[in-house]
Amino acid sequence: MIAGTTRALALASALSLALSAFAAAQSPPPTAKPPTKPVQSQPPASAPAKKPPPATAPTAPPPAAATPNEPDLAFGAFQRGYYKTAFEEATKRISGGGDPKAMTLLGELYANGYGVPNDDNKAAEWYKRAADRGDREAMFALAMFRLGGRGGPRDRDDMIRLLTAAAKLGHAAAAYDLGLLYLQGQQFSQDFHKAAELFQIGARAGNPEAQFALGTLYKEGRGVSKNEVEATKLFAAASLSDNTDALIEFGIALFNGTGITKNEAAAGIVFRRAARLGSPIAQNRLARMLAFGRGLPADALQATKWHLIAKAGGDGDPMLDEFIAKQKPELRAAAEKAAKPWLDFIEKSRS
Repeated sequence: MIAGTTRALALASALSLALSAFAAAQSPPPTAKPPTKPVQSQPPASAPAKKPPPATAPTAPPPAAATPNEPDLAFGAFQRGYYKTAFEEATKRISGGGDPKAMTLLGELYANGYGVPNDDNKAAEWYKRAADRGDREAMFALAMFRLGGRGGPRDRDDMIRLLTAAAKLGHAAAAYDLGLLYLQGQQFSQDFHKAAELFQIGARAGNPEAQFALGTLYKEGRGVSKNEVEATKLFAAASLSDNTDALIEFGIALFNGTGITKNEAAAGIVFRRAARLGSPIAQNRLARMLAFGRGLPADALQATKWHLIAKAGGDGDPMLDEFIAKQKPELRAAAEKAAKPWLDFIEKSRS
């Protein structure tokens, strides 16, 4: 089993561990593989924009339903941080017709203590009222409450029921989470075909994790017919959201010409992007390309810098060790200086 499925199974395993608490491709460097755990972030001085929360975290609900030509005052206030106004407007909506979107918004306010005291019981109550009326965002939020034991006891069966209902309504994160459970094969019998169907829902909705997972299945031919072109398209789509695993797979595809026209220069751009996001694997690939002038102009100093960073992050490379040993002391010293902010950050993150 290649690294893509390994990582997906690791994610599924993490979700499965939480549930169990209820009861109690050739690449520039030939040996490196995508990680099965999150990569380190890059140094604070050049940190990337904050990423959206993971699929298993409740997210802000979509705009509450409004009549045609009527501005959505409740959600508009929520987006601008006027939470008391959002609460008042959502309450009016509910009083005026029992709007489930407004109920979901109240659940979000209580769940996070926005404009009102945090109250998980009230949040769960509003989520449930909205879920019973068919709101998929409320279904997903309540499923996460059931998973975490917020606003009531942990309830695996109800969580799965809610995720299933939300996924059927096209909720991307719910579909992705269910897909992981089918992929991992502990809560359900392992079913790659069912996992692929669920990842397809999330992928169509633009969920980068689902796009990456589905791409991996297409690459391996598990649950779907093997299709390297489709796999690479999905990796490319997920990489637009700075999914580092997808960036690595897309870079590998470009470098090797797998499912796409071979383009080593474009691969270098992709690996550099993933390297700057903190992926040791991408840092290693970038270092090799810079060291040997594959797709990028040869640059011994930058190659040394990125190799030192990758090695500190856990991705060593004996070939690059030999390359660096042949460089002049002043170049190695300059590379170490350039790498120091990263090295300090990696060291601090481990302490």
